[in-house]
Amino acid sequence: MEGVAVKHYDLVVIGAGPGGYVAAIKAAQIGMRVAVVEKKSIGGTCLNVGCIPSKAYLKHAEWLLSMKEAQAFGIEHTLGAIHFEQLVARKDGVVASLQGGIHHLFKKNEIAYFEGEATVTRDKMIQVGATHLTADKILLATGSTPFVPPISGIEQAPYHTTDTFFDMTTLPDKLVIIGGGVIAVELAFAMAPLGVAVTLLEVAPDILLTEEQAVRTLLKKKLQALDCNVHTNVQINQISAKDVQTSVGTFTFDELLVATGRKANLTLAEQLSLKSERFIEVNANYETSMPGVYAIGDAIGGYMLAHAASAEGLHAVAHMAGENPAPLQQTLIPRCIYTTPEVASFGLSEEEAKNNGYDVRVSSMPFSMIGKAIATNETEGFVKIISETTYNEILGAVIVGAHATEMIHTIIAVKKAEGCVDELADLAFGHPSLSELTGEVANSLISQAIHG
Repeated sequence: MEGVAVKHYDLVVIGAGPGGYVAAIKAAQIGMRVAVVEKKSIGGTCLNVGCIPSKAYLKHAEWLLSMKEAQAFGIEHTLGAIHFEQLVARKDGVVASLQGGIHHLFKKNEIAYFEGEATVTRDKMIQVGATHLTADKILLATGSTPFVPPISGIEQAPYHTTDTFFDMTTLPDKLVIIGGGVIAVELAFAMAPLGVAVTLLEVAPDILLTEEQAVRTLLKKKLQALDCNVHTNVQINQISAKDVQTSVGTFTFDELLVATGRKANLTLAEQLSLKSERFIEVNANYETSMPGVYAIGDAIGGYMLAHAASAEGLHAVAHMAGENPAPLQQTLIPRCIYTTPEVASFGLSEEEAKNNGYDVRVSSMPFSMIGKAIATNETEGFVKIISETTYNEILGAVIVGAHATEMIHTIIAVKKAEGCVDELADLAFGHPSLSELTGEVANSLISQAIHG
């Protein structure tokens, strides 16, 4: 552009969430000259208004649940006031610390960082404010935004999405959550132990429809034990400033959260005239319909998970560098729900395995049979492994219980290393540990579990 200074890079990443910033660092590490553009806050949705702040709030809830548990077993105490503003300050401190970590990594790897909203022309000129950038490769990691359904009255009603929920500085007395997916259910578990009267309204036949029935049943019972008011198959008729009118009654609120899913950000895809409908179309290497332009994360659909976006970004960068990376195996991506108890799964469900033609063999055992679980009062839940009879191949697994989101990786690692149920059963698990149950379930699939 005549008269305008243009900065050129090997790669410009647009979006500094867990997909974009991880890809940028990897690209810089292999010698590429990299710039990152972010229109909001470094770290993206996950760090600022998603994974990280929600886990901070879930930790606060865990403290209170632990106090209640201790009371039941003879440790008397008195709970004083909950200073919610201090909990918010702790959450803000966690987010700020992690933001600082990413800035440090960018500086360490000599990554240029531009804050502002990017626009892109069809000849791949990127503009951020008065700055103009060009690049050999562009990676779109533009994420998604909350989807808000067209409910009557919602435009005039005060409500939160997950983008604004963590801005609250006052603990509400009554919280109504519209939605029954992972985010909605996690935040119900986070707020109810703080003394908030939570009502969860789901229009679908059940909450967490991506999970198997045993998981949904257990978590609904836990929500009810926390005095959450859970309604499914609900028709939402009208929202006013103070209540939600539905087919099963009217529910008043101090705060309303609409957590009904997310939609891909397609603005830059449209500016570049990329093939897209609900999501940006990409090939197996995450390259779009325009050569040299890649896309990852929420913008391309699939698993809308931070770690999935990171894995996609690493694959895309490897392809940009001329490597021939193996396709990302979706069946090895863990799906985690940070409720109490936690839920973690990967691979095929029992039903999916049968539908795919496998001769399926399944074993499930409860934590209540494990010494560590009994000693620590963490007996809720189970380990379930889905396998097949020909080679004892591991097809999938579900863990429900304390620390499930940590435990699932043992089974994934064995699967990734091309191990089967036999190798998993042959591991010596530490005693006492919750992970012993994984070994018991694996052994039950090939011979006889010791304690089963």
